[in-house]
Amino acid sequence: MLALLSTFSWQELLHHKWRNAAAVVAVMLGVALAFSVQLINASALAEFSQAVRSVNGQPDLELRAVRGGFDEAVYARVANHPQVALASPVLEFSTYAVAAGGQRVALRVVGVDALVVAALAPALMPVPSAGAERLALLAPGAVFLNAAARQNLPGERLQLQSGLQLLDVRVAGSVSAGGAALAVMDIGAAQELFGRLGQLSRIDIRLQPGADRAAFITSLQLPAGITATEPGDDAQRVSNLSRAYRVNLTVLALVALFTGAFLVFSVLSLSVAKRAQQFALLGVLGLTGRERLRLVLWESALLGTVGSAAGIALGTALAALALRVLGGDLGGGYFSGVAPALQWNAGAAAVYGLLGVAAALVGGWWPARAAQKLPPAQTLKGLGAPPAGGTPYRLSLLLMAAAGLLALTPPVFGIALGAYLSVGLLLVGGISALPWLIALLYDRIAPHVSRRLLPLLAVERARRVRGSAAVAVSGVVASLSLAVALTVMVASFRDSVTHWLDVVLPADLYVRTASTSAASDTVFFSPAFVQALAQLTGVARLSTLRVSSLLLDPNQPAVALIARDLQDPAGSLPLVGSALAVPAGHVAIYVSEPMVDLYGARPGTVFAPLSQSFTALAPDGRAQAAMNSGANEATPKKDPRSEGPPRASDGPLVGHPSTGSGRTETRGDKRGGEQFYVAGVWRDYARQFGAIAMDRRDFEALTGDRRVNDLALWRAPGAGDAQLQQAVRALAQAQTGSGELIEFASSGQIRATSLRIFDRSFAVTYWLQAVAIAIGLFGVAASFSAQVLARRKEFGLLAHLGLTRRQILTLVAGEGAAWTLAGALAGLGLGLSVSLVLVHVVNPQSFHWTMDLALPWARLLGLCAAVILAGTVTAWLAGRAAAGKDAVLAVKEDW
Repeated sequence: MLALLSTFSWQELLHHKWRNAAAVVAVMLGVALAFSVQLINASALAEFSQAVRSVNGQPDLELRAVRGGFDEAVYARVANHPQVALASPVLEFSTYAVAAGGQRVALRVVGVDALVVAALAPALMPVPSAGAERLALLAPGAVFLNAAARQNLPGERLQLQSGLQLLDVRVAGSVSAGGAALAVMDIGAAQELFGRLGQLSRIDIRLQPGADRAAFITSLQLPAGITATEPGDDAQRVSNLSRAYRVNLTVLALVALFTGAFLVFSVLSLSVAKRAQQFALLGVLGLTGRERLRLVLWESALLGTVGSAAGIALGTALAALALRVLGGDLGGGYFSGVAPALQWNAGAAAVYGLLGVAAALVGGWWPARAAQKLPPAQTLKGLGAPPAGGTPYRLSLLLMAAAGLLALTPPVFGIALGAYLSVGLLLVGGISALPWLIALLYDRIAPHVSRRLLPLLAVERARRVRGSAAVAVSGVVASLSLAVALTVMVASFRDSVTHWLDVVLPADLYVRTASTSAASDTVFFSPAFVQALAQLTGVARLSTLRVSSLLLDPNQPAVALIARDLQDPAGSLPLVGSALAVPAGHVAIYVSEPMVDLYGARPGTVFAPLSQSFTALAPDGRAQAAMNSGANEATPKKDPRSEGPPRASDGPLVGHPSTGSGRTETRGDKRGGEQFYVAGVWRDYARQFGAIAMDRRDFEALTGDRRVNDLALWRAPGAGDAQLQQAVRALAQAQTGSGELIEFASSGQIRATSLRIFDRSFAVTYWLQAVAIAIGLFGVAASFSAQVLARRKEFGLLAHLGLTRRQILTLVAGEGAAWTLAGALAGLGLGLSVSLVLVHVVNPQSFHWTMDLALPWARLLGLCAAVILAGTVTAWLAGRAAAGKDAVLAVKEDW
């Protein structure tokens, strides 16, 4: 076998090097894309985990606030516990730093106790600069920057943002912690500087040797606002939640490898067809059919090995380039701000390399079987092999029925495994049903072309050799179905996002001072500023939004708690279904779709985790005030522009039970223990981990927090955006002296930016569609080349019977049109079926949000028409060589 490979097979590979190189490139691209995605995500996750470890240290246990912070009195109780060896208090928050040059940089600030932090988190131990004061570690207004912060914030003095104020600090040294920009301060100085006296964010604990963690946590009797977590939970949460995103990217990248298998199939089919007489001669000389099969499989394995090796190298280069240029974030938002070094993994390289070889072997199996079944005597006479039979359609229907059942299965560890298998079975079942579909289609077309010679010949050949036709167009069917499915999914997603933006962006102008919600507790608008803004000339109406983070489950990322005006929930939120009437004594909340999947917050139920979280936050009487603040009162619908601005002095309102607005009258004298009723579910494409919306007045009464993060302004008649922006900035300048910290955007700008980001994020899908269809059309060309080479005598006979070369080419082109028409219909049907699985199963199971199905018929029909046209032209080009003089002379071989 080795001798045949080094002579017979090697000469064939060299003689048709460009054709074989195309197969190698297809495998290489599939392996490279999948391996680069794996490397980028693994490197980003490793870097993120290392940064988390350096900032959090290696304690045995962490006590964290569910929302915001908790009373530092807890620290004394923990530090004096007999099972605690060491306890380190920490205050951490995000803000923005303004350097001397005026640039604004997101910065994480960590306040620590320098006397104990070195033992638990040595990377956070401040190192004073040369010549600094001895007690610089404890000096107020002194910060110590890590390498990333030093790079982005040169100079010895900085300003840190708190609200709309800028606080002066000086750089006194450095810390060794990695990751994004970070500043370390003395915890007392941080509390005083940012107005957080008596508050902590977490307590890092090292237990005494032999201490039982579970018993220790139980003995602490932690209040509801504090949760105990493991030190590695931060990295594990991001790993778990990003797993579905990584798997979806990998599956998308493997589309190229899937179509690469069809290209290997086409190339080897053409190669076997051209060498049919050589294989027959080898058979006469003693090479058995089994040995011929092994020989072709070795050839396909060689193509796969070369393509996989090149793909691993290319994937490594692509990953290194992407990490250098784009960082570790591929668009999912999990690793934004992380700039990791490449973490090459030999095990992953071996897995993806073997996948490339396996794809090539799968593509080479059918040509190998064709070589095995060649009848030597008949082939040596140039009569070709008998037409292949078709797969029984019952098996195809069984496969597609199994695909439907798999689509109903729940996700496995957050991965839509059943849905992916369903897509695979749909494609296999649909492609295996092609012979039956071709026969069904052309049995009905044949009577209509019975009086026209060339169309009759083309249709009859498609009917008689439907197995060969199915093989020829299988690549087109696979690639077109995936292209149709991706087109429908992207169009559905974009259409749903567009409608979502229409609902969530009703105002004329939006004002903010922080670009992300991470700094929402530090960077905000004060109640005094909001009240003054509401009185500005040119402001007809003002709506506020407050966003804070809520850690409901240590194993999940924090959810967003949104406080906003919800007099009309159906008009303010993109609800899925109708808002429910809220029972008396309950606070209405509206949860995003991920909350239903991740936390079981179903409409019509009381969401207990939120009640437990607010118990520690509500002072005496605040729960009662929240229930009577107006959020539970029936309010008639009003014209949004006719309403006045929100008033911080809004008192208790009394009304009648609601029938749909989400508010009911509440009386009584409860103190704490409030119950949150899920009155509706809404779509939120901005927060994958979940969000809870509640009325602003409920939130303020429960927490006493009247800060605002975002403002929505409706202009008064005749007021312009530029004029209004200038007035708002002047107000901020007059109150705080920091008018430059305000950011503005109109609803049109936000909508255009969001859709532009969406289109850029999905641009790779269009490229993959083009690659898949190109590979499928190359397969059609290779199959037709193989077919016409085996039919030279047939074309010679037609020429002797009087058909001109142009008519023969027209016949071949007609066959190409007939075959690709059937393939386009099958690809369209399969693609629509796969799109249903992607839209209604893969997307909700992977990302926990739904979308409405949108079918862009013009684009889909244009795609099918382009494939039919390209297939016709491809067949015509492939048949040119077969319609020449060689075909006429080939008939002499039988004389």
